[in-house]
Amino acid sequence: MRRITASVTGKVQGVGYRYYITDCACEVGVTGYAKNLPDGSVEVVAEGIESDLEEFILELKADEEPFIAVENIAVAWENPTGEYDDFCIIL
Repeated sequence: MRRITASVTGKVQGVGYRYYITDCACEVGVTGYAKNLPDGSVEVVAEGIESDLEEFILELKADEEPFIAVENIAVAWENPTGEYDDFCIIL
């Protein structure tokens, strides 16, 4: 098990990005959260098997989503805490 904390920038607020990421997390099988930050970025924290997290990071790009425009994803790998039971949106 591993954990990532990602900062995603671009056109990622007000376009359904957090909902898209939640669907991706459920499909891949990782837990954690997505949260809008005041600077216009989205913070994504996820825990799971490293190969699942690598797949999830690819999904963070949202290449096929017409209203979302990801410019940059900064990912930090960490040790998991096991604190999440599912993936949710933090308001």
